[in-house]
Amino acid sequence: MLSAAIVLSPDFVIAPVRRRTFGSFVEHLGRCVYTGIHEPGHPTADEDGFRGDVLALTRELGVTLVRYPGGNFVSGYRWEDGVGPDRPVRRDLAWRAIETNEVGIDEFARWAAKAGAEIMYAVNLGTRGVAEALDVHEYLNHPGGTHLSDRRRANGTPEPHGVRLWCLGNELDGPWQTGHKTAHEYGRLAAETARALRQAEPGLELVACGSSNSGMPTFGAWESTVLELTYDQIDHISCHAYYEVLDGDVGSFLASAVDMDHFIDSVVATADAVGARLKSGKRIGLSFDEWNVWYQKRFHADPPTAWRAAAPLLEDTYDVADAVVVGNLLISLLRHSDRVAVACQAQLVNVIAPIRTEPGGPAWRQTTFHPFALTARLARGQVLRTEVASPVYGTARYGEVPVIDAVATHDPATGETVVFAVNRHRTEPVDLTVAVPGAVSVAESWTLHDADTSAANTAAHPDRVVPRHHPAELADGTLHTVLAPVSWTAVRLA
Repeated sequence: MLSAAIVLSPDFVIAPVRRRTFGSFVEHLGRCVYTGIHEPGHPTADEDGFRGDVLALTRELGVTLVRYPGGNFVSGYRWEDGVGPDRPVRRDLAWRAIETNEVGIDEFARWAAKAGAEIMYAVNLGTRGVAEALDVHEYLNHPGGTHLSDRRRANGTPEPHGVRLWCLGNELDGPWQTGHKTAHEYGRLAAETARALRQAEPGLELVACGSSNSGMPTFGAWESTVLELTYDQIDHISCHAYYEVLDGDVGSFLASAVDMDHFIDSVVATADAVGARLKSGKRIGLSFDEWNVWYQKRFHADPPTAWRAAAPLLEDTYDVADAVVVGNLLISLLRHSDRVAVACQAQLVNVIAPIRTEPGGPAWRQTTFHPFALTARLARGQVLRTEVASPVYGTARYGEVPVIDAVATHDPATGETVVFAVNRHRTEPVDLTVAVPGAVSVAESWTLHDADTSAANTAAHPDRVVPRHHPAELADGTLHTVLAPVSWTAVRLA
């Protein structure tokens, strides 16, 4: 059997666990909103038409923040279409869909309050700009006594929504984006919008668009130019990354977090280099506000062609291997908590999502639901620096990578330590030891694994894949457990 060891100490802290790491994303795309979070005729629907079963699963998932309303959708969105009694039906060019505007920002804010989630609002800098950003801010956040704040009050929301976190557009480096711009064009517009929003409300937290993905030909150069133009006006720059099995290469797919680590480190290095050139003492954070497993090749092979409202789109069904990768990506995000201030798994319901629904029928947890929910529940206190001694295996995309990847958190208030670990090997179990000073007992231990790594959850079999209690022993401050092949494990130590 392969063996690995982890050493950690409560004295070696990376950063506090950021609750915004456990963000999600709701875009007007496919069935994410309509028959996802909102379905007035559903048996569980509340007085606002929100599905109670989805709300319960969202709270169970541990979502702390939700990015809204896009995504590509936002670059052609007119926010005012979604407020008040008269709501025009529009074309959505991003997903070749019909948008009814039945749900807008007031409805979504009510849903977010019920879910216990903060709103991260994205403004349209594709087809609109500074004036639109100021208008939607006035509607959302101004107390009253102005045209748009009084319009909000007349629409049934007397108190401001109080949105603190704002995205300055979405993926505007991408040629597919409505209103695609060069780095210089976008940087100037983002800086102007940021200045105006800060004039309206100085305490806002603002996110500039980074590259749509690290494979873009302008990656790095885009971040450098945008940050040189916006550095003093913004707080964070965005990162987006999606992973899938390419050409049957499961080994590289299981090591996707290696790419996420490199992506984060590259953006941090670029941001710090710009700060050094500008002689600034400010540190830019990262908002990894789109990440997930997404089988994009399937979508590109069958893109939408008809103009339809809430048509099924991007409804990937996830298996055990996908869930292990999602758990590993969360390990990467936690490991970079010193710089990753926000993270949003894209998306919440139906669209490449941990939650699936049937119209008029059940909602269920996909395999990817479980590592997210357990990490959100268990990660508390501070992220610890972990040293992992692991065997390696070869991959076509990343070369040799560690079989074991791990991170740990420690809560000084309770003394508890939690170890999160993945075994990326496709066939071999790994005997793992972890030196955990101060730990005296195993409080709980969970693993997500199945002999059939293609096993998935469906409406008919919603619990085919679930976390199971995992044998783990603690003796003299050393944890000992065996990690099955292609598995994600979490152990809480008292």
